[in-house]
Amino acid sequence: MLHGVSAVITGASRGIGRAVAVTLAAAGVQPFLISRSAADLDVVAAEIGAGAVAVPCDVTDAAAVERAVECIRAHRREGPSVLVNNAGVFPIGAIESIDPARFEQTLQANLLAPFRFLHAFVPHMRAAGRGHVITIGSVADRSIYSGNGAYSASKFGARALHEVLREELRGSGVRATLIAPSATDTPIWDPIDPDNTPGFPPRSAMLRPEDVADAVLWAVTRPVHVNVDELRLSRA
Repeated sequence: MLHGVSAVITGASRGIGRAVAVTLAAAGVQPFLISRSAADLDVVAAEIGAGAVAVPCDVTDAAAVERAVECIRAHRREGPSVLVNNAGVFPIGAIESIDPARFEQTLQANLLAPFRFLHAFVPHMRAAGRGHVITIGSVADRSIYSGNGAYSASKFGARALHEVLREELRGSGVRATLIAPSATDTPIWDPIDPDNTPGFPPRSAMLRPEDVADAVLWAVTRPVHVNVDELRLSRA
């Protein structure tokens, strides 16, 4: 279906990123897997098989992102066909109590890191007249929840970044899609333990990572003249 296509997927060692990598690889995509944990990436790469490239990288470290970009270009000089900005963190805490350093780290991971990858790869896509940027957003990029000061600030920003990018790329042949799921059952919830914490949906009522991955696959397989501007996913 997508043979000859390459994709950079951040946060690929677990959760939504892992599901996206596995799903796209099954459709013929060569995935470049980005995450902090080299050991976890190697497991995912082994699961996917030949063609998967593990690129360990802390996306909050500008120098590490530069090294990751260089590694990817060493394999694909023209850069990836698809960029899936997925990596992120999910701190919970009232504005007056959250550590400012934690707030800054959230912006680094959820907003600045996606920008760095866009800045690195979008020029090549524009020059080629093709490509697709997928931003994994959140229901919290429009809806407000108590304790989400850092997370919502970063996700509102990521949605704005997507919308500006979409406007700037209009007519270029490069597509941009925001996929914003509601609560999804991934390890990001482990520190919160939603099944035993009031105010959160139980894991059984959440979306699955594969649901989001299917939405990514659907978006990137639309006809080249069709841009899916935004998909918002919720549990039926």
